[in-house]
Amino acid sequence: MPALEEISQRFVDAVWGTPLVALLLGGGIFFLFYSRALPYRHFGHAIGIMLGRHDTPGEAGELSHGQALAAALSGTMGLGNIAGVSLAIVAGGPGAVFWMWISALVGVATKFFTCSLGVMYRGEDSMGKLQGGPMYIIREALPKQFYPLAILFAVAGLVGTLPLFQANQLTALVGDTVFSGNMPGWGGPTIGICIACLVAGVIFGGLPRVAKVAVAVLPSMVVVYMLMTFYVIISNAGQVPAVFASIVTEAFTPQAAGGGFIGTLLIGISRGAFSNEAGVGTEVMAHGAARTNEPIREGLVAMLGPVIDTLLVCTCTALVILLTGQWQVPGELSGITLTANAFVGEMGHFGLIPLAFVTLILSTTTMFTGWYYGAKCFGFLFGAELQHHFRWVFVGTVIVGASVSIDMVFNIISGAYGLMAIPTMVSTLVLAPRVMAAAREYFARHPY
Repeated sequence: MPALEEISQRFVDAVWGTPLVALLLGGGIFFLFYSRALPYRHFGHAIGIMLGRHDTPGEAGELSHGQALAAALSGTMGLGNIAGVSLAIVAGGPGAVFWMWISALVGVATKFFTCSLGVMYRGEDSMGKLQGGPMYIIREALPKQFYPLAILFAVAGLVGTLPLFQANQLTALVGDTVFSGNMPGWGGPTIGICIACLVAGVIFGGLPRVAKVAVAVLPSMVVVYMLMTFYVIISNAGQVPAVFASIVTEAFTPQAAGGGFIGTLLIGISRGAFSNEAGVGTEVMAHGAARTNEPIREGLVAMLGPVIDTLLVCTCTALVILLTGQWQVPGELSGITLTANAFVGEMGHFGLIPLAFVTLILSTTTMFTGWYYGAKCFGFLFGAELQHHFRWVFVGTVIVGASVSIDMVFNIISGAYGLMAIPTMVSTLVLAPRVMAAAREYFARHPY
């Protein structure tokens, strides 16, 4: 097992090096300036679209704009918001949070471009059904020499969307809550089987059921989690300015954890991408299923994701961890366990109950959406007529994820996310002029 963990660490280090971070961060900055900040200037219109004010009946697609955003958020607002932030702070110090913010700010522009393309270049699968996603964008819009990038995305997507991390962290929290951190050997597989049954009950109903569940449960989860974090923040209000100062100053100090400035930047950007998925391409598959013939509308809705996911929810988690000082407590705690300890320190063991609720919602909704993403990648590679078999593979990996170490799981998933970002960003940079042409035409017809 230690050998496998070392291999997984080398894998993620190789993928998330300076070149990939430069591609994501530099690409996002390029989209921001190339668009002249167009997405940022139309946030009001984006919210109106999300609320259904501009829906047109009878357009192509499976989901409304709001359902597409909820489905995408159910994938992005996963345990990266709770456990991933903890891992980022332990590895990179408070400064990693600053670079997560930067990844979200430029991610707004990135999502506008990538998700506009997701609708603009939908393609038919082997059963003649309209699909969206980076692999279809590459196949439909770029010359044949780019096709290997489509294959790379689909293969990495099969791995990156597996429910290993979510099952692992949900199991860890159940162990902390039910078994007081002393879970017996049979606990992990048993909990994994229970989670697998829950996941199967939803994903066997297809994407519409996934979207309906996400729309129903995500708002309550956000409210509960915001109340919990606000309680901790208000209880430590006097320390808040110093914590924000440490986030900014340690983003640039060579004394920061994780190898100084470059190490902290790499950790923050990679964890930010893992959380909000801007530039990764998974969310393009959800938004590509939107019921619209207006690609720019879906790009505008999609850009709200990083704001909700990273700037709001991830920041709340970071403040709880930093205000309570749990990240500096000696020991090997990280992930959901560290975050849970932070809440327990302020709210007592009662705090584990609402955290368990939030974690259940985040992890299961992410698994629901992850199945959809993985199935689309499977269908692209092996044929849509066979992708229903992927459900059984997906459910089986829930049990596996509940039984292995967090470091190995996180490294495998994070590395796969990095590989997905390469074809997504390359294709979007090449096709950016077509998005801007469509945007100019759209706003000429709809001058908001």
